[in-house]
Order: sequence, then structure tokens, then C-alpha cells
Amino acid sequence: MTKKLEDKVALVTGGTSGIGLAAALEFAAQGARVFITGRRQAELDRAAKLIGHGVTAVKSDASKLDDLDRLYAEIKRKAGYLDVVFANAGGGDMLPLDAITEEHFDRIFDSNVKGVLFTVQKALPLLRDNASIILASSTTSIKGTANFSVYSASKAAVRNFARSWILDLKDRKIRVNAIAPGPIRTPGLEGLVPAEHTEGLMGQLSSLVPMGRIGKPEEIAKAVLFLASSDSSFVNGAELFVDGGLAQI
Repeated sequence: MTKKLEDKVALVTGGTSGIGLAAALEFAAQGARVFITGRRQAELDRAAKLIGHGVTAVKSDASKLDDLDRLYAEIKRKAGYLDVVFANAGGGDMLPLDAITEEHFDRIFDSNVKGVLFTVQKALPLLRDNASIILASSTTSIKGTANFSVYSASKAAVRNFARSWILDLKDRKIRVNAIAPGPIRTPGLEGLVPAEHTEGLMGQLSSLVPMGRIGKPEEIAKAVLFLASSDSSFVNGAELFVDGGLAQI
């Protein structure tokens, strides 16, 4: 049976853990040659070993334009082109409105908004026509969340990138979609609270999800694969919620 990404070249930023790693594993299993990025070499090495044959790991911070230039020079040298970009790198933490600092704002917007923008912009010369771009959004893009306003606003910006860029890229027939996970058991989610409160947070979040549980990174990866492959050939500018129903009620 033909694999869904046979002979394709894919980039996953923030591909060392959680959703990014799960997506990279799925892409590789479906025949893609995969490039992953991360900021810490040890984690990159572990992820590359796990993904195995055909992966290239590049140390890169998506919010630093020089790092992106080096990344794309490496992809150009080793592969020559790209078919899929999953702009997944990013993150955030919680602060109430009266405690938000300039550092908090700059760090989250640099990672989640500036990083996504220039990850995509600098990929354009390598992207082949009919390529697929997937942006990491979140259910917070449409929901109010206490103490999480800066992160939520950054994901709302990412969602509008998808809407706007399909117009900028329509002549090249490059599709741009956003993936909006609900609560997924990842290091990023677990890191929002001290370790002793992790299970309490997971229980609280599970109670909000109509399906009654937290999602798995592999479940998001399957949806990302759908958006990356020709299975979604007429899906463009969409925000695909993979959230157990959380944002739908």
C-alpha cells in the first residue's frame, strides 16, 4: 500500500517531544524524509534516534532568524525542497493580567507568532507548489482562559495567519491550515504547574472534555498527517479542532 507521504520532504519545528515528535514519527512512518528542530541538542539526539532512518535533526530556535537561515540552508543542501511544513515550535505559561510582564509577552509572542511567521516565510523558496503548511494553534484561539491571555492571543494570531496566507499563496496552490489541539498530555502541559499538582490538573482538564479524558500526542499527529497529505486536498484556511469536543460546547 502506498504511504501517504511517499517521496515527500517534511519539516517539523519543535520536533523533540510531545505533539511535534509524534507528528515527526507519523510523517516518517508514512514515507517522508523528515527534518526536525529543537533548541537542546540532547533532546534532538534522542528524538532522532527514536524516529530513525531518514530523519535529520537541526538545532534551531524558531524565534531567531539566523537559526532559521541555517536550518533552511541545511534543508536545501540535503534535500533541495520541501513539501510539508508543520510550524509547531512554541509554548507558553500562565500569568494573571495584573502580573503580566514585558518579558512574558515578548517571549511568548516571539516563539508563537514571530517564530511561526518567519518559519513559513523563509520556507517559501524551498516549498514546492501544492505544498501543505500546518500551523500549531490551540482551542485557546477561540476560548477565554483565566491566567492564559497572552498565550491565547498568540494562538488567535496564528489562526488568522492561516486565513490570510491562503490568499497570499493561492497562485502557488499552497494550502495553509491550523491544527487546534485541546488538552494533550505533553511535557508542555504538565509543565504549567508544579509536579505535585500535575495529576490534579489532568483530572480537572479531563472533567471539561466531553469525551472525559486528556488527548494523546499520537491523536494530534494523525490529524496533522491528514492536513499534510493529499487526503485534505480541498481543505484550506481551516482550523481543525482535535479536542474531544472541548471547544465545541
